[in-house]
Amino acid sequence: MDDQLPVLSICMTCRDGREDQKGTRGGTRLAHRVSACMANQATPQMHIRGVQCMSQCKRSCIVSLSAHAQFTYIFGDLDPENGGHVDALFDLVSSYRQAAEGFLERKDRPKALQANILGRLPPLDSRSQLISSIEMVES
Repeated sequence: MDDQLPVLSICMTCRDGREDQKGTRGGTRLAHRVSACMANQATPQMHIRGVQCMSQCKRSCIVSLSAHAQFTYIFGDLDPENGGHVDALFDLVSSYRQAAEGFLERKDRPKALQANILGRLPPLDSRSQLISSIEMVES
């Protein structure tokens, strides 16, 4: 695995309410759509991996985007049947790879992912102005 590429983790067990019709969980269908799109790329822009439950069951389908020394993003409410959501993930990766520490403001994320964010976690060694120290207070 190329350590320079970001990793898109996809919750494989997310349910989207269409399991009876499709027979496969929404997260798995989302992973298959992303994988099919990646197969059409001449040069991979990311790695993908499946995760057996990302503990966001009320906001499925869930993905996270992370890389070494980069911010990690968690997105929910993704529809595996919505090609716009899949396209937005690829657009997100492109912006993420170009941004310092992978930091993306709301306006820098694809429109389809602006309201779907569940978390933005800084890297442990971040020098971002978002990070501040907390002084210990004696009780």
